[in-house]
Amino acid sequence: MNTTKEFDTVLKETRLFKPLPEFSKNAHISSLKDYERIYKESIEHNESFWGNVAEELHWFKKWKNVLNTKEAPFYKWFEGGKTNIAYNALDRHLTTARKNKIALLWEGEPGDKKSFSYWQLTQEVKKCAHVLKYLGIQKGDRVIIYLPMIPELAICVLACARIGAVHSVIFAGFAADAIKDRIDDCKAKLVITADGGYRRGKVLPLKSTVDEAIKDSATIENVLVIKRKEDAVFPCTLQKNRDHWYHELYHKVSSEHEAEVMDSEDMLFLLYTSGTTGKPKGIMHTTGGYMTYAYLTSKYVFDLHDTDVFWCTADIGWVTGHSYLVYGPLLNGATVLMYEGTPQFPDEGRFWKLIEDYGVTIFYTAPTAIRTFMKWGDEWPKKYNLSSLRLLGTVGEPINPEAWMWYHRIIGNEKCPIVDTWWQTETGGIMLTPLPGAISTKPGSATLPFFGIEPAIYTNDGKETDAGYLVIKNPWPGMLRGIYGDPDRYIKTYWSKWNGIYFPGDGARKDTDGYYWILGRVDDVVNVSGHRIGTSELESIFIEHPAVAESAVIGAHHEVKGQSLIAFVSLRSGQQSTPKLEKELMNLIETKIGKFACPERIIFSADVPKTRSGKIMRRLLRDIAEGRALGNVTTLADPAVIETLKTQYNEE
Repeated sequence: MNTTKEFDTVLKETRLFKPLPEFSKNAHISSLKDYERIYKESIEHNESFWGNVAEELHWFKKWKNVLNTKEAPFYKWFEGGKTNIAYNALDRHLTTARKNKIALLWEGEPGDKKSFSYWQLTQEVKKCAHVLKYLGIQKGDRVIIYLPMIPELAICVLACARIGAVHSVIFAGFAADAIKDRIDDCKAKLVITADGGYRRGKVLPLKSTVDEAIKDSATIENVLVIKRKEDAVFPCTLQKNRDHWYHELYHKVSSEHEAEVMDSEDMLFLLYTSGTTGKPKGIMHTTGGYMTYAYLTSKYVFDLHDTDVFWCTADIGWVTGHSYLVYGPLLNGATVLMYEGTPQFPDEGRFWKLIEDYGVTIFYTAPTAIRTFMKWGDEWPKKYNLSSLRLLGTVGEPINPEAWMWYHRIIGNEKCPIVDTWWQTETGGIMLTPLPGAISTKPGSATLPFFGIEPAIYTNDGKETDAGYLVIKNPWPGMLRGIYGDPDRYIKTYWSKWNGIYFPGDGARKDTDGYYWILGRVDDVVNVSGHRIGTSELESIFIEHPAVAESAVIGAHHEVKGQSLIAFVSLRSGQQSTPKLEKELMNLIETKIGKFACPERIIFSADVPKTRSGKIMRRLLRDIAEGRALGNVTTLADPAVIETLKTQYNEE
C-alpha cells in the first residue's frame, strides 16, 4: 500500500443521506456544527474532555491523572481512580427513577421469556457475586464463562466485575480444544457453563464440552452449572466436589453485597481473538478507561434515550456483546433485549417478530446477517410491524452499499439513520461512525472519527495519504492494555510498524469529504500482475447483481500473475447458476474496475463458510484454492459447507 493509485479502483459512492430533521431535533448531537465543535475540543484538550466524561460516572475515589504516557504503549487511564463498572451499570441507577425500569428483556429460542428491572437485575448480580465468592473466587482470579445467550450470561459477567474477578467469555459454540487453550493461557480457576442451550431447535450439550476441555486442567478448581430450563432434563453429569448446580448455591446466599473497589487499571476482562500466527491472543481490557469509553460511545453513537429498547444481536462471547449488549447500554440506564437463538428458528421471520413484540427502537447487527436476510427475501420483514425502529446499526465488517440500501429501505422504511461502525476487540468500543443526528451517511462508509479518536491513513513508509493503512495516532480510554502474558507480542502486533502509532491491521481510503472507507484486512489485498486489488471491492460489486446474496473473494497462488482471484458466490433463493450469469458477473467487474480484476474462476455455492459469529472464513477458501490441508475449523457454523466447496472446486 504505497500510493493512492493502488486503490483507485474503489467504488465511488455518490449517494448521500442527510440526518433526518425529525431525528436531529431530539438527538444528543444534533448538528454537524455541534459534532465538529466537540470533536475539535476532544482532540485539542483530550485529557480534560475525557476527564469531564468520566465525571458523569461514579468513582469511589477520583483519579490523579487522566492519562499517563510514560510507559507507552502501555498507557494508563484515570490513574489512581477507584470505581466499579458493575456498580455503575446497576447500583448507580437505583437512587433514580430507573430503579423499576426494565433493564433486561430476554427471550429463549423455544419462546420462554424473562424480564428484569434494574433493581431485580442488581439483586441477581449480588447473589451471583456471593456464589462466586463461595466457590473461592477472589479479586484478580480468571473465570471462564461458556454459556448460551441466557440472562445468567449477562448476570455472571456483571457479578465477576462486581467482585473484581476477570471474566473471559467464550462463545458457546467453540469446541473443547479451543476452551482448553484459553483456560491454559489465562490459568482460570472456575468455569461457568450450562447443562445445555438451544440453537436451531436443537440442544447444545455444553457441560459435556466443558468436561472434555478440563479433563487435564491443572488450574480449574470448580465448575458452576446453570440449569437452562427448569422443566427440561438435559444430559449432564456432575463430578463430586468439583461441579455445582447454580440454583442450589443461589438459594443459600444473601442478596446483600458491596461492590469491590477497583483500581481504574485493574483488569476487567480477557477476550481471545485470532492472530496471524494461529494462536489466540488474550486481549486485556481494564476497568476505568473501558467503562468511560463504552458509556460515551453507547450514548452518542446510538443516541440512547430512556424510552429506547436496544437490541444488539451479537453474542456476549464477542466484544460487541460486551460493549453494546451488557456494559454500554446499562451504564446509560437503557433497556436491552437479549435473544438466545438463531434468526431462522422456527422460520426466517424470527428477528422481525422480536422487533414487533418488544417494540425495539435500536437494532444493531452484522452485514453478514443483513445479506442473509436479503437472501431470504423481502417478504419476511414485510410480514411484521417494524415501525418502532428509529435507528439501525452495522458492525463486524465493511457493509457493501447494496446491502446498506436494502437495510435502509426494507428494515428502516427510509426513516431510520444507519450507523455503520468500525472498531475491534482491541479498541474496546466504536472508533469510526456517523453520529445519527449530525453526520450525513454514505452507503458503505464508516464516515468520521468518534470524539477523541485521531485516525489517519499511512503509506508503508509512514507518510499520510488518502488510501493505504489505517492508523490511530493517539491513545483512547477504551484501548486494550496488552496481550495477556505476552507484552512483546502486544508491541510487535500493534505498535511496531510506526513508532508510537497504533496499527489495527486494516486498509482504508479517505474520500474528498474526509469520510473513511474500510477496505478490510491488509492481507485481503491481492496482487494480480502488479495490480493491488482489495477483495472487499470485488465482493461489493458482485452483491450489486440481483441474483447474488453473498460473495467471498480470495487470492490464490498463480505462477504467472503472482496471485489470481477466485470468487465464491452464493445466490439468492430461487436463482440458478448459469454460464449467462457468470458472464454477467464478469462483465460487472470489468465495467466497474477493469478486465485485470476479473476472477480466474467463479464458484457458485449454496453458502460460504462462516464462523458462528457470521464472519466469512476466507483462509479456509484459500486453503481449498491452493490445495492445502484445511486449518482450524472448530469455529465453523456449518462444517458441511466447506466439504461441499472442496468437491465443487476440484470437480470444476
